Formats: sequence, C-alpha cells, structure tokens
Amino acid sequence: MKTSVLNWLDITARQYPEKIIFTDSEQSISFAEFNNITKAIGSYLAAFLASNSPVIVMSGRHIYTPACFLGIVRAGCFYAPMDASMPQARLNQILDVIKADCMIVDKEHLEIAKELDFSGKIIVMEDIINTPCNEELLCKATAALNELSPLYVIFTSGSTGVPKGVITSHHSLMCYIDAVCSVLKVTESDVFGSQSPLDYIAAVRDIYLPIKTGATTVIIPKNEFSMPVKLFETLNKNRVTALCWSVAGIELPAKLGAFDVIKPEYLKKVCFSGSVMPCKYLKVWQQNLPDVMYVNQYGPTEATASCTYYVVDKEVSDDTVLPIGVPYDNYTVTLLNEDGTTVKNGEIGEICVSGPILALGYYGNPEKTAETFIQNPLNKNYRELIYKTGDLGSYNKDGLLEFHGRKDRQIKHMGHRIELDEIEETAKQVEGVFDCCALYNKEKEHLYLFYTGSASSKEIVLHFREVLPGFMSPRKLVQLEQLPTLPNGKKDMQALKAYFK
Repeated sequence: MKTSVLNWLDITARQYPEKIIFTDSEQSISFAEFNNITKAIGSYLAAFLASNSPVIVMSGRHIYTPACFLGIVRAGCFYAPMDASMPQARLNQILDVIKADCMIVDKEHLEIAKELDFSGKIIVMEDIINTPCNEELLCKATAALNELSPLYVIFTSGSTGVPKGVITSHHSLMCYIDAVCSVLKVTESDVFGSQSPLDYIAAVRDIYLPIKTGATTVIIPKNEFSMPVKLFETLNKNRVTALCWSVAGIELPAKLGAFDVIKPEYLKKVCFSGSVMPCKYLKVWQQNLPDVMYVNQYGPTEATASCTYYVVDKEVSDDTVLPIGVPYDNYTVTLLNEDGTTVKNGEIGEICVSGPILALGYYGNPEKTAETFIQNPLNKNYRELIYKTGDLGSYNKDGLLEFHGRKDRQIKHMGHRIELDEIEETAKQVEGVFDCCALYNKEKEHLYLFYTGSASSKEIVLHFREVLPGFMSPRKLVQLEQLPTLPNGKKDMQALKAYFK
C-alpha cells in the first residue's frame, strides 16, 4: 500500500529515469535527477528538523521548486509555499500563522526573505540541491510518515483578514490524484502546461500527476499568459497535450483572438476551474479544437482541489449553463438546508463535501476548523466529518450538480434577495462585455457593476431593463481596462471596493 507520495516518485523514477518530469523556460530535469535532488534536500533538512515540521518555501516558477517541495517531504516534514510577489504584510501574516523554524528560498528571492519578520533559519535552495545523500538518515525520516501525515499547507484568504492555512494529508492528495487520473486517462505520454502559481492549490495537479504517472509538466512563464499567441507557441513547442487552467486562463486567448493566428496542435484535454466559465469563450475553443476533451471542475482547497467534474459532451452556446457535474471517486457531495436536512429535488442547498479527500483542517486554528468541518448531520451513528463549502448548488433534471454562487454573494436590496452572480451573468450577455464583477455597497445601498470591454454603459443599462426587474439593475457602472485579480486568478474584491469611496 502506498503510504506517501514518495512511493509514487520512487516508482516513476525507476520506470522513467531519463524521461523529463519538469521543464521551464530555461532548463529541464529528468525523473532520476529530480529524485536525486529531493534526496539531497531531504538529507540536509533531516539532519536538524524534527518530523512533521513545517518548512516555508519561497521560490519562483522553475524546475527546482517542486523538487524542494518533495525534498521537504523526504525529510519527514511538510511544506508551506509563499508567493514572494504578495505584499510584505501578507507574507508576515502567513509566517505568523505557520510559525516555522526554517524557510527555503531561491537566490532570486533571498533579499525579500531577509526583510520579513522571520527569526528562523533561511536556507538558499541552490546551496543544498547537491548535498550528499545520507540514505540511513532519509530512511529514518521517511519511516515516520504515514497516510495521514501532513503533506502541505496552502494559504487562502480569511474572512477576518488573516490568511487560513489549509493543511492536507498524503492520503487526501493521493485519493484526489488517483481520481483525476481515472477521469482524464492520464498516461506517461501526456505533457501538462502549468499555469497555476506554485503556491496555489491548483498546482498540485501539475506537480503530482507527473509524479504519479510519469507524465511531464511544462512550467510556463507567467508573462506569457498575457500574450496568448506566444502562449500557444510555447504549447506547440513543448507538444503540450493537457491543460488544467483557471477559467481566466482559458478566457483570454478567446477574448484576444489568438485562434485567428495560431492553434495548439497537440492538445487532447482541457480542464478549467476556479470560477464560472462564460460559455461564449468556451465555444471559441470548441469551434477551433473540436476533438479536445473539455472538463469543468469545481472544488475548494479544503477538499483537495476539485471534488466534482463535468465532461462537456456537446458544443455550447453563449447562454449554456455548464453543470459542475458529478463527484470524483473518493468524494461524496450532499446539498443541505440551513437545518442540516437534505434539499428536495431541484431545490438549492449548501454544497457539503465528505470523504477521505478532506483536508486535516486549518493550521493552528482549531476554532475555524470546528466551524466548517462538522459532524455530518445526516449520520447519527459514528463520526463522519463534512466540509461546508459556503457554495450553493442544485441538481438538474439529468442529476448533474449546478453551481449557484456563494452564500455570501446573496444580498438583500430594496426588500429583495438578489444573487450578485445573476447580475454578472446578465451583463455578460451584452455584446462587448468581456468580464465583469457585481458588488454591493451596504452603506450607500448601491449595486455596482465593474466591467471590461467595448460595450457602453448605455447598452448594458438597456439590456438590464429588458431582462431583469429594476431593483436588480446596478446603480453604478464602472468601466475598467482590466479587473484587478489575486495571485490565484480570482477577482480582487477588496481592490474593487476602493471605487465605493
């Protein structure tokens, strides 16, 4: 039985020693080389770190960052990645939560690390990747690992303003990767094009699918995602067959007409997640790449990335509502009312997830863990935790799950309950609206719509008058060159709220 992700790596390194596991814009690394570096890093760390210690990693988009992650695991520890581009105050908040004694950084980010409120040991990655391997020390360190040992901590935003560290076990991650491999039929011949920041939850697919299967991941430079033609050239150069990208990453090439210049020649699978996919952009992909398998995925960090999926089985139209589908293997999804009972067919309820894929909780925050990881109210016989996502869903006539936005995206305005997501979907129906975000200013009781594209505010107002009641029409329309986003690609609501003043 596989007790940790290291079992996967040891097997693939033996099977495909000379095959490339990761490549970036400057260099590549084989499975054997990658495995040796993880052992070098693990040997160095195991000499002074206790088992199950957290290790901060602040490194760039290159082949040595995943090697550092797995090296930490070889030391019997777990990693907590940080994005150096985040504000210093945010990085210090993460450090305060994790309270690690050790931080590994690449040379590029060493000076940033020195400016942080960190009193522990700072190690330069490049200085330890060739450490002589002490097999006896490594065996002792990894012997302490079991399926429920923590693998990583991924930080997400917290409602209190303090980031939450979601801690996930080896078992949960392995269950998830097994499920994704089954649906996508991943093999050693696949080449993944990595978009996600390596400190973000979606990156686990790009890292661990190759470790599990012998596939390859191309770590694409961040700047290429704003240059879709260059991006497609990179996909073709590296013969990329599979993408697991955010919706924003899929949208942009369709918005900017990249398909009129060049098409990805080797793609077979395109997965997207993170937000609702506007089908007018998915349609562009389908029309240009009709033989590709398109998969809509849904899921929170607390459930190890994606917990449901829907294989798009027909060409969509602009107004198609994509289901989020059915649960992956190892997941159970239940829709609950506020009183903990299941909803009736067709009714909307909170999406709750259970199964072996649940995270261990929030690092150093037992109160928040107990609040959202609760005993299943439908099970009175034994302990069974479920995670309350805060998302709303319902089942359609085909038994597929549909997403209805966040519970906290529902507002009360002029005596009416309004879904802000519905306002956004209505705005996207207007020709010339590329992207948008609806927000509510409680103090002024004004609905705001922020949007990008060539459409005029008059056109949007007229469309709202035609399809929605007056109380749902935005009071303020703000046209922007682009909507501010967070490092994970989602819209930065706090930045948009600055326009309330």
